[in-house]
Amino acid sequence: MEGNATKGNESMRAPPLLATIGLCLSASAAWAQAPANGGDFDTIVANYVAEGLRSNLALQSEHLEVEKAAEALSEARARFFPELSFEARYTRADGGRVIDIPIGTSLNPVYSTLNEMLVAQGQPARFPQLANETIPFLRTEEQDTRLLLRQPLYAPAIPAAVRAQRALLDASSFNRMAIARALRRDITVSYVDWLKARSSVEIVAASEALLRENLRVNESLFGNGKITEDLVLRAKAELLDVEQQKREAENLATQAQSFFNFLLNRQLQSSIEPSSPPNNAGANQAALEQLWSMALDRRPEIAQAEQLRRASEEQTRIARKQKWPTLSLGVDAGTQGEDYRFGDGYNFGTASLIFTWRIFDGGGDTARVHQARAAEKQLVLRQEEIAQQIRLEVQQSYDRLTTARDSLATAAARADAARAAFRIASRKRDEGVISQVEFIDARSALTGAELNHNLTRFNVLARRAELEYATSTGDIPLDPGV
Repeated sequence: MEGNATKGNESMRAPPLLATIGLCLSASAAWAQAPANGGDFDTIVANYVAEGLRSNLALQSEHLEVEKAAEALSEARARFFPELSFEARYTRADGGRVIDIPIGTSLNPVYSTLNEMLVAQGQPARFPQLANETIPFLRTEEQDTRLLLRQPLYAPAIPAAVRAQRALLDASSFNRMAIARALRRDITVSYVDWLKARSSVEIVAASEALLRENLRVNESLFGNGKITEDLVLRAKAELLDVEQQKREAENLATQAQSFFNFLLNRQLQSSIEPSSPPNNAGANQAALEQLWSMALDRRPEIAQAEQLRRASEEQTRIARKQKWPTLSLGVDAGTQGEDYRFGDGYNFGTASLIFTWRIFDGGGDTARVHQARAAEKQLVLRQEEIAQQIRLEVQQSYDRLTTARDSLATAAARADAARAAFRIASRKRDEGVISQVEFIDARSALTGAELNHNLTRFNVLARRAELEYATSTGDIPLDPGV
């Protein structure tokens, strides 16, 4: 009677476990079809990328660098135009050198003799007695107020400087584009990481619910004397292990959410819209040689290095043309005197052609030319290095995407096989054909296969984003106001 009662009790408790297993398997099958509920993956990622391009702080800082380069170009162009300035000087002097002019000493004897001759002839004296003159070298008070106009007529270094700044502006713009493309990749990959962590939490949560029900059934069976306590402890240990996995998965999901929001310059705990990743990610992949050619034609780093090389080439021209003569026009007009007045005796004006030719400077110009040439050669080598790096990035991204795409079918088949094996093990477990250890091993194999399928599927999306970055494909909707 006791054994029949126990069997009856066991049969009454078994169906809830079967129902839970069926629910978990249904959830796993549904996850295999759509890992995350939501809208279209590419559309949502494109919207987030557009938001990041508007709000990311690093990109905003790079936009300021472009503005600085644009203003530097304006500054270089301004040297073509005349420069007008106003100067005013007021001076008070005390002491200093004086000029003594002995007028009296030189002329008074002559004047005295002439006066004596006139008096002897009955005429009045006409010549005065003069005092010696003392003229100070500095005026006690003096003002000099003038307008100065300077206009370069021939300065060969100015056009070279303008061309150099224009090349630097283009280089800064290409650098901003490179940062925008890197940001697009980072946003896409971080969003994929969040989806992956979110799906992992769902998988582990389903396994936790199954093990929790398994523990309840084992405790019931142990209470009815059908199994020993070690099976209950094993079920409890497995449940605790899955709970720990769930906490780790939730922590990874929180970190992925925070980093994604950081890239978008939002509150770190802001909600993220989920999506259903496409099933054909990585399809229609071009050949590696074609991707190499595409990357070398499109990557902004190549264009940036070329513009930096052009700027260095212009710097070499500037250093060479510093040795050339220059010609400029100078016009000064204003007023001078001991007080501020205008009119004759005070107003003045000058116009000058200023020719300057620095003949010797101790070899400074030659050293600057050699320095600029060395920098230009260095940038040529940098161009070659960047091209090699891009080829390496493309090949690595290509290989990773190919491997992930090839592994996806295997991971899906593994998950299907583990799901079917666990379904069979569950039935055998309820019929008492297999041991509790075999049942838990089947469950562990299922969870591992589903987590591997989850990782592989989202890795395909991440590797696709990395290949798009390496080949510089995909539109970057840069707002000029960003």
